[in-house]
Amino acid sequence: AHNFSTVLKTKALSSQPELGDAFYNSFDFPKIQLRRQGVIDRLQRGLLSLFKNLKINFIEGEASFVSDKEIKVNGQTIAFDAAIVAAGTKAFFPPPFNQYQDKLHDNSTIFNLQKVPARLAIIGGGVIGCEFACMFNAFGCKVTIIEMMPSIIPFEDEAVVRVLKSSLEKRGVEIKNGVCAKDVKFNGDIKTIMLDNGETVEAEEVLVAVGRAVDLTSLNLDAVGISWDRKGIKVADTKTLKVKDNIYAVGDVNGLTLLAHAATAQGEVAAKNIMGVEAAYNNDMVPKAIYTWPEVSSIGITKKEAETKGIEAKVYKTFMMANGRALTQDATEGFVQLVGDAKTDKILGAQMVGPGVSELIHIPQMAMLAGYKVKELEEVIFAHPSLSEAIREAAAK
Repeated sequence: AHNFSTVLKTKALSSQPELGDAFYNSFDFPKIQLRRQGVIDRLQRGLLSLFKNLKINFIEGEASFVSDKEIKVNGQTIAFDAAIVAAGTKAFFPPPFNQYQDKLHDNSTIFNLQKVPARLAIIGGGVIGCEFACMFNAFGCKVTIIEMMPSIIPFEDEAVVRVLKSSLEKRGVEIKNGVCAKDVKFNGDIKTIMLDNGETVEAEEVLVAVGRAVDLTSLNLDAVGISWDRKGIKVADTKTLKVKDNIYAVGDVNGLTLLAHAATAQGEVAAKNIMGVEAAYNNDMVPKAIYTWPEVSSIGITKKEAETKGIEAKVYKTFMMANGRALTQDATEGFVQLVGDAKTDKILGAQMVGPGVSELIHIPQMAMLAGYKVKELEEVIFAHPSLSEAIREAAAK
């Protein structure tokens, strides 16, 4: 969804009914699919080229551990001094939907659709569910999100959730919170989802987005005494990512943070420690970004989380409707808020919703790494007009 969402933004933000169906049907879905695949292919070729230039031996195959010193892949036994498990995750289909995987979609197979469905039901209102809801809504598809929790993106700040929910509903996305999808029936091209409150949702296609699952059966981890479950491998040391002795686990497979940039950081930390360079991973410093309209991003902890830790916190907040750049872009939904320690003024976190916040979040991240106080951000001179000015305005509250 991230790779080509930008091209749809103008359409998604438009609220002019007089544009008519011709405008909303002006995209070419097969070309969008080709564009997506082209970007992926280019990135993969670039990585393979880097492997070659750096003399990295790349073997495509299914590996399994023989011992804590050897693996086997494609019938070949390979010795190692240290190993990093970075096997990733796959989409999770809970019962009874796991029986119908060939008739339903996950975040990968949804791109195999030959055309945009008139109606799409999304089971799961987390990050993936909301991102795809935005994308298919922009295609003119009637989207319904079914989320068993009381709210979408339930682990985000409540104020952030309110803005995103309101924005999605304003664009025509139907959200059913606090209900569980318990089964699905098939009748020709129509799929009917039964909810536990007695209601039903009909759609041509169904996207299951209820989380990720680990399957490491083929790795034969028993040979090295490492246990795992659906949530992954538990790392013994979350700073070095060491599982045991000379084996490390990074990325989705360790369940710490299911984000690509977190996996990259973890891989670098593990590699440095293997090579004798002391390095530590800090899961609290991983920024989160949700590529919806408007975007959502956060770092650190919320005021509520701070208070559960016994920290008296203060929120500094400004709204995008007061930002000149946001006004010129007609993208004033959202806000920027900073969370500070009420006693020391130390920055504890930041939550943002609005245009470009997946880029803006790195400013408070850097400030936190540098040990800045909230009021020190007020002293930073930001370019005008810019979206980043909202950070200074928040700090000045």
